[in-house]
Amino acid sequence: MEKGNWFVMLAYAVVMSIAVVPVAWAERGITDTEIRIGQWGPQTGPAALWGSVARGTGCYFDMINAEGGIHGRKITYFLRDDGYMPPRTKAIVKELVEDKEVFAFAAGVGTATGMAVKKYLHAKKVPWVGPAAGSTHWCYPPAKYLWGTYPPYCDEAAILVNYAVKELGKKRIAFFYQNDDYGKVGLYGAELALEKLGMKLVAKVPAEPLDTDLSSHCMKLKAAKADCVLSWVLPKHGAIILITSAKMGFKPQWMTTSTLSDTDIMYKISKGLYKDVIFGMFAELADSRHPLMKKYRNAHRTFAPKDRWGVFFYAGFGFVEPMVEGFKRCGRDLTVENFVKAMDSIKDFQGIGGTQSFAPDKRQGGRAFFLAKCVEGGKAVRISDWMSSGIDIQKVIERLGR
Repeated sequence: MEKGNWFVMLAYAVVMSIAVVPVAWAERGITDTEIRIGQWGPQTGPAALWGSVARGTGCYFDMINAEGGIHGRKITYFLRDDGYMPPRTKAIVKELVEDKEVFAFAAGVGTATGMAVKKYLHAKKVPWVGPAAGSTHWCYPPAKYLWGTYPPYCDEAAILVNYAVKELGKKRIAFFYQNDDYGKVGLYGAELALEKLGMKLVAKVPAEPLDTDLSSHCMKLKAAKADCVLSWVLPKHGAIILITSAKMGFKPQWMTTSTLSDTDIMYKISKGLYKDVIFGMFAELADSRHPLMKKYRNAHRTFAPKDRWGVFFYAGFGFVEPMVEGFKRCGRDLTVENFVKAMDSIKDFQGIGGTQSFAPDKRQGGRAFFLAKCVEGGKAVRISDWMSSGIDIQKVIERLGR
């Protein structure tokens, strides 16, 4: 071949090779065959019980991949243990974005941990779907790359209060809470619901995450003669307060948040005192006959048989179901901007939780819970349909000082 023709052919080959490279290769975390997703979750530390959320998400993605992936792409999943420590969360997220080049983040347990990275993720234009905490920080005001799928704690607390007063006839409601945003969002939801009923909390008792002796806290609740106490704390505190109150002969109706809804565990660590506790639920019960729950239980047996099936594990499926729907709606043209448009097109999406709808100015997918009760042996039974609170979240945000 003549020298001139050689160079022409070489140039043609280079041009053609560039032309056939899919546009998606230029997008961080996306190749022709791969979608890179990250998540932080406490596998160790005081909130390790909640760490199964991240492992559940991994199981869900394994199931999706086994079904052929999404439009020819498989999900590559990066799980990191942050120990429920915000500084560690920041380091993890930076590593996954800048080293592993993930396209998006799924779930991620904790309000404080999520707040530690929220601004960074937004600045880097990294999509984040389903923060695993019912905080008002995620979607009020809406942020372009963030979608909330966990209903807000304030709605949950208000629903519990309405049930306690209207269905159970309780007249003296008290609130025991973790002294941070997690606890306070629940507290303010309860207060707003009671104000609508012309009532007030008879006691507001905060606890710090490192507290181990809750005797003084329990004495305050008992002194207020509460006939119902809402508990918005870590699982260990949820058990300790029940044990302490039993020793003091204090027996109100206990209610709590969905973050303490793993009744098998709570029943054991409370030595059976979790019986009759009423709590909110954001997804189907563990033994539900819902078709998706049957499918997810099969996925658990196939891909994560050593993990315990429980609410936090399958919450890792539920929180990110809309993310997978968004990927599907993008087709092969998966870019950040197309993903934003796809997520915002989701209306009345039904997975294992309440319906989810999004829009550019509406990033909280749903606000409904149903209520359940722990019975003998630690089993959970459903006691209500899906319910909404009707409270004004902006008033909660005002009380938080934002």
